[in-house]
Formats: sequence, structure tokens, C-alpha cells
Amino acid sequence: MPSLHVEMLAADAAEPITSAGNAQLGIAVLAGIAVIVLLITRFKLHAFLALTIGSLALGTFAGVPLADTIKSFTAGLGSTVAGVGVLIALGAILGKLLADSGGADQIVDTILARAGGKAMPWAMVLIASVIGLPLFFEVGIVLLIPVVLMVAKRGNYSLMRIGIPALAGLSVMHGLIPPHPGPLVAIDAVGANLGVTLALGLVVAVPTVIIAGPVFSRYAARWVDVPAPEHMIPARPSEDLEKRPGFGVTVATVLLPVVLMLVKALVDIVVDDPENGVQKVTDVIGSPLIALLAAVIMALFTLGRAAGFTKDRLSSTVEKSLAPIAGVLLIVGAGGGFKQTLIDIGVGRMILEFSENWSVPALLLAWLIAVAIRLATGSATVATISAAGLVAPLAAGMSTSETALLVLAIGAGSLFFSHVNDAGFWLVKEYFGMTVGQTIKTWSVMETIISVVGIVFVLLLSLVL
Repeated sequence: MPSLHVEMLAADAAEPITSAGNAQLGIAVLAGIAVIVLLITRFKLHAFLALTIGSLALGTFAGVPLADTIKSFTAGLGSTVAGVGVLIALGAILGKLLADSGGADQIVDTILARAGGKAMPWAMVLIASVIGLPLFFEVGIVLLIPVVLMVAKRGNYSLMRIGIPALAGLSVMHGLIPPHPGPLVAIDAVGANLGVTLALGLVVAVPTVIIAGPVFSRYAARWVDVPAPEHMIPARPSEDLEKRPGFGVTVATVLLPVVLMLVKALVDIVVDDPENGVQKVTDVIGSPLIALLAAVIMALFTLGRAAGFTKDRLSSTVEKSLAPIAGVLLIVGAGGGFKQTLIDIGVGRMILEFSENWSVPALLLAWLIAVAIRLATGSATVATISAAGLVAPLAAGMSTSETALLVLAIGAGSLFFSHVNDAGFWLVKEYFGMTVGQTIKTWSVMETIISVVGIVFVLLLSLVL
């Protein structure tokens, strides 16, 4: 009898909170997403509020009692923030220390001093990729674009030839590589292994960034020839500093969490014994929280103190780094609430049936859903969170590598064709002094190339793995 009782409990837990049919669920999902899209695009409502209202609308359209919808939403919000909130905060601290200490400028100046001529686009994509690891996309743009403009002006380079590789490096890191918020939330939603996702993400990111960056920039430079706008070249962050950290120690600090997480993934694959002493150690030091915390503590000394920061200045820098991420945390949390509402009303079961009847490969389905939400909302993070929630049930029977590829497929889809409803679109347009048409021919096409090339390499890897 005890086993029967357990089975009954498991069956109850698996039941969705509504008995609505697939048709009603499908309409509810479309209506819920439409509410979010309309509120963000037409009424310019903050994504946090739009996702909250959209979640409540989703439950209502599905015929679920409001109390149950609220319970699902708050549970999803809480678990998502608990899973990735601290990591986002640590990433923000590391990024702020990198920028304010002059470490980012040191990386830029060192690489540019050793590159020139035809190597410059490759140098820009390398700079953007390294700096883009711990930084949010918008912060990376604000930090890098002045450098791009200065290099283009002083070296008499085409702005697109230099700018597109830098933007590609930042965008690929943002969409595919943890610890960025989107990939972290997708990893949490589908239960993927962070280290394996990071390793496979790098495998996909390298050829993707090469094709969308240095290769595509040749054509972008022919299509759009604009000079670097003088008024957009501000003073650099580290100009008021007497000293700044060295190149080697800065790169080592930035790459420390990546190395620790990759070591953990490698040991897990090679040793594959939870009782092994080495694996126990790497499981701890390679966990995202410890890896990022170690990098932040190291950065306080290798970046902050090396730049001559006092204890008060360090404390102030850390405090200032946390304020701008409040919005990101709320959006990510609300997205997690929306995801949980989707799961609890039984959308996962509907998606499973849909994918079986249509014989759509799970990776391609995940990419297509992310593309649709990205086109509608303009937000890569919202697209990633929503798509992850929709396809999470597909990960149930997948291997470790397959779930990692599912995360990457979602990430690639979330970058598809940035246009006028995306804040990044306007940021690039204004910084580069382009028209809307020119921005579409360069930035929007580049984002689409990243998305398409990314899913192609994800699908190729799925054939091998």
C-alpha cells in the first residue's frame, strides 16, 4: 500500500492545475504572449510588469483559478531568482570592477597595440569576446563602442569593418555563454549541466562569431559606409586613474570562473565518480556560485587594489554595480514566474504531443519558439525565458549533452533579427550614427546570421553527440 500511495501522490503532482483541452491551452498561450507583446511594444510597459500581467492573463485564459495562477507565478519567480539571482549579481560586480579599474581599457589597449591592418577586425572580436564574458550586453556596448569609434577614426578604418566584429563578440557571449542571465535561466529551466553547456557553447560560439563578425563585416562595410560620429567619442573610464592593472592579471581574473567551470565539466566526464575525492573538490570550486565568487574576490585585489582603490572606493564600486541590475533581476524573475505558469497549466504536455505529432526535432522546435518570441517582444532575455519554459518538458528524457544543446538552441533563437522593438537596436543606431535602414542592413542582419549559424552548429553537434 505505501508504494501505491507514493504513486498516487506522484500522479497528482504531475497533473496540470487545469483540465483545459489542448485547443484552449494553445489559445491561452498565444493570448498570454500577445498580452506581453502588446504591453511591451504598444504601451511601452516595463518587461517585469508585462510578464506579471501576461502570466495572470495566461492563467485566466486557460480557465485556472486566479489563486492557483498567483501561486504558480510566485513559486516560479522565487525559484528562478534563487537559482540565478546571486550569479547575476556577482557577474555585475565583476564587470563593474573590470570597467572602473581600467582593466577593460588595459585589455583593449594591449591587443590594439599588437594588431593592425587586416588583423584589426579579428582583434576587435577577440576584445569583445573576452570583455563580454562577465558583462551584460548593454554595459559591454557602452564600454566598447567608444573604443571602436576611436580605432576607426585614428586608424582610418571603415566603422562597420571594426564595429560589426565587436558587436558580434558581445552578442554571441550574451546569447550563448553563461553566466549571462538568459543562458543561466535556460540552464535552470531545462535542468542542464552548466559546465557542459559552457563547453559546448564555446564550441558553437567560436565559428559563429567568426562568420557573423570579421567575415560578415566585409559586406556590411560595403553596404553601409558611415564615419565615426565625433560627438559619440567620450572620455575613457580610466583616464583619471594614476595606475591600472596589468594585461595578464586582468585576463586571468576574467577567465577564472570560465576555467573553473570547464575543469569541473571535464572532471565530471573523465572521472564520472561522485565519490572520487578529486571530483568532489572540482564539484565545489567549479559550481557557478563559487567560481564567480572566487573571481570577484580575486578582482578586488587584482583589479581594484591594483588600480589604487581604497577600501571605501571598492565598497562604493560594488554598491554601484548592483543598482543597475535590479531591473534585470525582476525581468528574469517574472520570466521564471511566466515559465512556471506555462508548466503548471499543462502546456508542457501539449508541447510534447505537438512535437510527437509533427515530428519536429526538439532542438529546432526550441529555436523556432525563441525566434517567434524574440521577433514579437524584441527582448532576447524574455525570448530565452519563455521558450525555456515552453520546451522544458522535452528535456525529460535527454542526455546531459542534449539538454546543453537545447539551451544553446534557445539562446541562438533569442538573437534572431533584432529590429525596432529591441533596445539594443536603438543603442547601436545612435552610437554609430546610422539611419534605421542602415541599422537593419548591418546590426539586424548580423544578429540573424548569429542565430542561423548558431542553430546550424547546434544541430551538427547533435548529430555527433
